[in-house]
Amino acid sequence: MFEIQTECGGARAGLLQTAHGTVETPFFVPVGTRASVRGITPAELREAGAQMLLANAFHLYLRPGAELIRDLGGLHGFAGWDGPWLTDSGGFQVFSLADLVRVQADGVLFKSPLDGSEHFIGPKEAIRIQNDLGADVIMAFDECVRLPATPEAVTRAVDRTIDWARVCRDVHARDDQQLFGIVQGGTDRAQRERCAEALLPLEFPGYAIGGLSVGEDRTETFDTLAFSTALLPRERPRYFMGVGKPEDLVDSVARGVDMFDCVIGTRNGRTATLFTSEGVLHMRNKRFERDPGPIDPACSCPACAGFSRAYLRHLYMSNEMLGPVLGSLHNTWFLVGLVRRCREAILEGTFPAALDGTH
Repeated sequence: MFEIQTECGGARAGLLQTAHGTVETPFFVPVGTRASVRGITPAELREAGAQMLLANAFHLYLRPGAELIRDLGGLHGFAGWDGPWLTDSGGFQVFSLADLVRVQADGVLFKSPLDGSEHFIGPKEAIRIQNDLGADVIMAFDECVRLPATPEAVTRAVDRTIDWARVCRDVHARDDQQLFGIVQGGTDRAQRERCAEALLPLEFPGYAIGGLSVGEDRTETFDTLAFSTALLPRERPRYFMGVGKPEDLVDSVARGVDMFDCVIGTRNGRTATLFTSEGVLHMRNKRFERDPGPIDPACSCPACAGFSRAYLRHLYMSNEMLGPVLGSLHNTWFLVGLVRRCREAILEGTFPAALDGTH
């Protein structure tokens, strides 16, 4: 299922086999929360080099419904992307929609942000939803706490994450889906170690590192990340959830991470904040008003190949929908391409020096 081809320091390049194709690692996963990466078609995502897409089980359960998607061919048949899919269990929504949820020992009772109706999702329900959606990689149901948190809150979250992971493994019913466990614990190393030690005997085919970049400072994030990856088996893929800033991607690859997802590419693209080899550009800035150059001279995406900075600024300033579309497309090319360049440098034995000045 997962093969490490070579390593360069702590970084590694490998191959992850899924039911819908082999993915070259490390790789960045564009986020299509509702089975759609905003403003970008599946064909454009292929052209950008995307290998896998992420959809959110919680949101798709609410609308249009997991059973409907199952009956229409699963995510692969429903959404026009026939390559590998990954689904988040909905555990992060326990964190992000804290005002709408009540966490219990057996799961979470929450009010729908769509219509206020009450629903319950526990580990059994999360896996059944993901089984219906049919993604290639699915996630165990977990609890993420906002940092800083009390030791008692972190302990309770780890307890639930461990208990729910066992249930998820027991009810998972599809051999064509790889169920990943998630290591929680905030920045508490003892709790991280306790969580990992409990999950490893469950023999998940891959492991995610959750509960980071949720309020702690960057030094704490990456110190904890390095500690966490060292707890995980070398022969299984490692997934750092929710990270996407260019410098964070490179530093995470250096610490042995194989896969990433984040909404930052399209979210920033919609707000005129674009990643480039020259740094971050804020396209509403007046200095771009007469700039005839491309967004990034080092980029070959359609936005850079066909349009000037001046035109992009005009689109954003005029609230034309093409601006966010082109910005999101460019950011997706940049982030997918950056992690691909990390892989190439690892294979060549030049990581991270080969990336100097490109992130």
